[in-house]
Amino acid sequence: MTIYDFKVKDAKNNEVSLSDYKGKVLLVVNTATGCGFTPQYEGLEDLYKKYQAQGFEILDFPCNQFLNQAPGTNDEIVSFCQLKYGTTFKTFGKIEVNGKNAEPLYTFLKEEAAKEVENSASESFAQKLKQLGQNVLGTDIKWNFTKFLVDKDGKVVARYNPTLTPGDIDGKIAELLK
Repeated sequence: MTIYDFKVKDAKNNEVSLSDYKGKVLLVVNTATGCGFTPQYEGLEDLYKKYQAQGFEILDFPCNQFLNQAPGTNDEIVSFCQLKYGTTFKTFGKIEVNGKNAEPLYTFLKEEAAKEVENSASESFAQKLKQLGQNVLGTDIKWNFTKFLVDKDGKVVARYNPTLTPGDIDGKIAELLK
């Protein structure tokens, strides 16, 4: 099974087959518009502009599961990201990433990345999560802006915690695009 076996909803509630992205390097991110990591949208857009012509795509999935930090409608979230950060990559419909209502794509990503977790949360970030009552163990998504890197064959090759900025993974993206 690969990421291409999934279908998701875009921000307009249209079904999108991820097989449309075959042969591309993907960065899949759960995002929020009211989070301390929200400025990472700028770095995501920088990566997108740098590598999109070479076969790179960012799949942005807003998620309101972490302290309700993505409270708007899909249209409001898209507008916010485009106006504040100039995003041009695709924003999908708001989803849940953990629990019984988790988007099946995210269940798959978490299972696959459990085999290939590249970067764990820093100790200070883990402490903050504990203070917020978040589970820091297991495969659950810990917070907004967790990133999954997927190669051209649809295989998850890395999972990055929110403390790693988009710029921190630039080299790995470049490597996969070769």
